[in-house]
Amino acid sequence: MRHYLEFERPIADLEAKIEELSSLSQSGGANLDVELRALRDRTEVLRRETYSRLDPWQKTMVARHPERPHLVDYIGGLIEDFVELRGDRKFGDDQAIVGGLGRFRGQSVVVMGHEKGHDTTTRLKHNFGMARPEGYRKAVRLMEMAEQYGLPVLTFVDTAGAYPGIGAEERGQAEAIARSTEKGLILKVPMIATVTGEGGSGGAIALAAANRVLILEHSIYSVISPEGAASILWHDGSRAKEAADQMKITAPDLLKMGIVDRIVEEPAGGAHSDPENMIERLGDVLESELQALSFLTEDQLIEQRAQRFYDIGRKGLI
Repeated sequence: MRHYLEFERPIADLEAKIEELSSLSQSGGANLDVELRALRDRTEVLRRETYSRLDPWQKTMVARHPERPHLVDYIGGLIEDFVELRGDRKFGDDQAIVGGLGRFRGQSVVVMGHEKGHDTTTRLKHNFGMARPEGYRKAVRLMEMAEQYGLPVLTFVDTAGAYPGIGAEERGQAEAIARSTEKGLILKVPMIATVTGEGGSGGAIALAAANRVLILEHSIYSVISPEGAASILWHDGSRAKEAADQMKITAPDLLKMGIVDRIVEEPAGGAHSDPENMIERLGDVLESELQALSFLTEDQLIEQRAQRFYDIGRKGLI
């Protein structure tokens, strides 16, 4: 059963009506093709209108939508011959970050990202995409392997943030995030990061210190969640919508400030409405971005990456 967000209720009502009329038509009742066509057209118009005027809090809900494509979906749709590599060779394996080797449209790559899971079992397995230190140390291991073999790195960011548990802190959570971020900044091969859902705090940037940072149209990227910001600013997490409005977390705001480099348009109704289309669109963008970076030398890659981060906050303000 499809999950609808609160602002999608009018769309849900129309789609329920379409389903009802379709059942009647298929059961041998009156021919309702004309009515169904009109309802489908009306639904499509309503979907486009609704998604063209989303506010920051509504975009936050879309970014967290449970049916939005996850890392495993992008790997399944874009990466051939994927071989997962596990463990940090120090403590264990953290399935909040999944990564390995594969081929992207004929080119060998290292791919990794946050995986939230799609049901109760997989969400627990992947800890809702909130990585522990061993997850970030695994990311460093994968980046070092990419550098050793001269392979581009593709990362997919979708996390509320790094896991804040006591065990994670005891094992060096902050240090692991810093090392992963550092490795991304000095990597000698091209690196492209895509915020596919929710990009939260240092847990996100540890996989996004890249030459190019892309973001899907309805994704968000922030130093803290709107709920967390509201709790700090007003001691009231229920004011999350107000916080989201002020935090500049949507793709257009992020592009203006130079925090991201490119917005990838989503299908009408969001990525969850047509996952296959979304995956193909992102694949086309990644292919073009990789091609552009392929002409840079190792020194130019590092210099370009450093400069894009030095420029954050300056773009659009000078």
